[in-house]
Amino acid sequence: MKKTITAIFIAASACAASADGLKSLESFMQNTRSAQAEFTQEVTAPAKNGQAPRTKTSSGSFAFERPGQFRFDYKKPFVQTIVADGKTLWLYDADLNQVTERAQSKALGSTPAALLASAPNLQALTKDFVLESAPEQDGLQWVNATPKAKDGQLQGVRVGLRGEQLAALEILDSFGQRSVIRFENVQANPDLPSATFDFKVPHGADVLKQ
Repeated sequence: MKKTITAIFIAASACAASADGLKSLESFMQNTRSAQAEFTQEVTAPAKNGQAPRTKTSSGSFAFERPGQFRFDYKKPFVQTIVADGKTLWLYDADLNQVTERAQSKALGSTPAALLASAPNLQALTKDFVLESAPEQDGLQWVNATPKAKDGQLQGVRVGLRGEQLAALEILDSFGQRSVIRFENVQANPDLPSATFDFKVPHGADVLKQ
């Protein structure tokens, strides 16, 4: 799960018009400079040794602000925090009392975070992703985002939007693990406190630099 979260941490029919999904994603990127929401994440590992796939569910809160800042606070079943402050990506595991610190420029790239907070516009996304509209499903417009890099941790991402509002992310990693994140109570362009994307290492926590 942590690899999927990292690829996270802390971004969007065969309808009448084939470009509807891309139009929604473009509107989201142009008009939503920041947002906050609650989320539920389901991570399903591929079946092994004849056993059925296992799914783990977590939930928490999320916020982002362009350019390049986002925060995931996982509250259930375990407390974890992912913060990107524009320069550094921080991952905090409360159970282990351990912090992982990585240079943000090296950690994001072709990740879902680029879809949400890093890329300034749709054109910038095409540097790292092949984008195409997908059929409408569950009342959402969808965009398939396929990383151009073939040696990364991702096979692909699906972004679901309701109008120009982010509603879901579906992430398939290179290990065949699927993560589905659904966003609720989304507030677009809120007045976020300046400290939202600050991260302070908890007292006594071990810090691992990568």
